[in-house]
Amino acid sequence: MANNIRIKNKRVSWEYHLIEKIVAGIVLTGTEIKSIREGKASLADSFCYFENGELFVRGMHIAEYTYGTYNNHLAKRDRKLLLTARELRKLHVKVKEKGLTIVPVTLFINDRGLAKLEIALARGKHFYDKRENLKEKDSKREIERHIKGRR
Repeated sequence: MANNIRIKNKRVSWEYHLIEKIVAGIVLTGTEIKSIREGKASLADSFCYFENGELFVRGMHIAEYTYGTYNNHLAKRDRKLLLTARELRKLHVKVKEKGLTIVPVTLFINDRGLAKLEIALARGKHFYDKRENLKEKDSKREIERHIKGRR
């Protein structure tokens, strides 16, 4: 069973320094998993938050399933993330620190056919950090061009 569904949040690496990554399960309905398997989901503008000791993801868009009937799901509802109690406690303590947040990085389907969300503990970047990233990308591109030009 070849699952090549990997939906990435491209803005996350631009906006944040990723400190630690964790893979979490997601509580989904039947039509949501079918839409994800079709690749119709987006992590843009989504974030994670704690409520009553549980972790939820907000802003994750999963398009309504085409063949869904009146049982179809809401596209942008909050979805519960499944982590062990130990992981939840550890993340909750770290999020209380100043400047740390939890952001979704990648949505994928594992070998057993279950949808998983890779989340990361992150710290927001400053404007000058983003400028440094652009300089690094430009210099790498320039070096690649120079090397290819010599061949």
